[in-house]
Amino acid sequence: MANENNKILTIEEEAKLRQPIEEYIGGIQAKIDSLREEESPDKGEISKLIREAEDYLGTHFDQEYYQKVKAACEQEKVQVRADYEKKIAELKREHEQTMAKLSDHHEIKDEKYVFKNRLFDAKMKRDKDLQRIKDRRHEAYVFKFHLIDLLRMSKFTIAESVMQKWENYKYTFNKRTFLLQNGLYIAIALIFIILCIITPMLKNAPLLTYNNVLNILQQASPRMFLALGVAGLILLTGTDLSIGRMVGMGMTAATIIMHQGINTGSVFGHIFDFTQVPVIVRVFFALFMCILLCTIFTTIAGFFTAKFKMHPFISTMANMLVIFGLVTYATKGVSFGAIEPVIPNMIIPKVNGFPTIILWAAAAIIIVWFIWNKTTFGKNLYAVGGNPEAASVSGISVFKVTVGAFILAGILYGFGSWLECARMVGSGSAAYGQGWEMDAIAACVVGGVSFTGGIGKISGVVVGVIIFTALTYSLTILGIDTNLQFVFSGIIILVAVTLDCLKYVQKK
Repeated sequence: MANENNKILTIEEEAKLRQPIEEYIGGIQAKIDSLREEESPDKGEISKLIREAEDYLGTHFDQEYYQKVKAACEQEKVQVRADYEKKIAELKREHEQTMAKLSDHHEIKDEKYVFKNRLFDAKMKRDKDLQRIKDRRHEAYVFKFHLIDLLRMSKFTIAESVMQKWENYKYTFNKRTFLLQNGLYIAIALIFIILCIITPMLKNAPLLTYNNVLNILQQASPRMFLALGVAGLILLTGTDLSIGRMVGMGMTAATIIMHQGINTGSVFGHIFDFTQVPVIVRVFFALFMCILLCTIFTTIAGFFTAKFKMHPFISTMANMLVIFGLVTYATKGVSFGAIEPVIPNMIIPKVNGFPTIILWAAAAIIIVWFIWNKTTFGKNLYAVGGNPEAASVSGISVFKVTVGAFILAGILYGFGSWLECARMVGSGSAAYGQGWEMDAIAACVVGGVSFTGGIGKISGVVVGVIIFTALTYSLTILGIDTNLQFVFSGIIILVAVTLDCLKYVQKK
């Protein structure tokens, strides 16, 4: 059967190895099919036959077929690589002999070009042969699951499903693609490992503690709302430069409404007093105003973007300037102090030391995930982001989807600024939130939401927010200057977008 010297199986020899398995399982399968065609099939007999077939596969398939094919494939790979090295050596020798005979510049140039093409052809042949061997081994492995699929009518156990997924992952694995998709995460993970090692040395305190993790998640929670909002706009190949100013506007409005006592600052010369209003009413009214104000401005930006094909960079930059100018002029740029001290415990109490603000973020993640993945609007969002012209031809209103994405972003910004006000116990001012738009956008980019449009997952946004918050928190503990933290963030953004562009170029 197999050649005794190299143990490489021919197609015919492999078929002979598989033949007894096919005949035995095929006979049992015929009996099972016959029983299933009856009006009242004997399920007990069918189960007995299935077990018999599975026992046979367990005893014979791996030992008598798959392992032999696998060993033959490994041997064949060794042979292919050896043949390739031999071919390369032969081509180099021929090239050197030809070059020694040539003196004309053009002839030398042509020979180098021909040699380069021959090397490429040899490499392509090697890769083609290796892929053929890889396909052959994979087909041998999945043949067992094909037989089980027929026996059980596609009902696999959890272990069998995991085995198939792992095999498919190994079969489709590509090192270049893997590094493009995960290289940044690997680099950031290594940075965190280094930080965890050096922090105890420099600060005499461990970095990766339960309390530190909770602090990171607590700080990340309001930012999660902002990132989830802008992620929908990036999905449409857009962005939002006004996020930070909206946070300042929302914080100011919420602080004024929930302020402890009469406001010390004025708005357009008027001093507000909400002390006579029940606290619970003030809490919900503050949330309503945060959402209303943010949604009004995002809707305006969305309208100009959708109606006049204006780039979101321009419409949201205009928003940024208008919001900052209005809030600063109205409040004279002052901070409005603290809110009622009972309010944070009403909105985001700590239960046995656990900050429940994290649950607000978790709820937002679930809701936005549902909108993106389980609603018509979410499917249209991906369609418009991927190809607005094709989406329009298929009957999707690009205008409504674009404005809808901006409205959803406004709602999330409002919620985020309201929670941040509760977390910081007030201190709302026009300057609060400066630079937060960069954090939100960067988190989305690092999380894989592509500026090319129509590509991105909620899980990626979540990972991106946590990565940036954790990095900032870690560098702060180490005492790294804030300005240098911007340098780290900028480098991460540049690398993330570069990898994203490389993936896009690869597809093209």
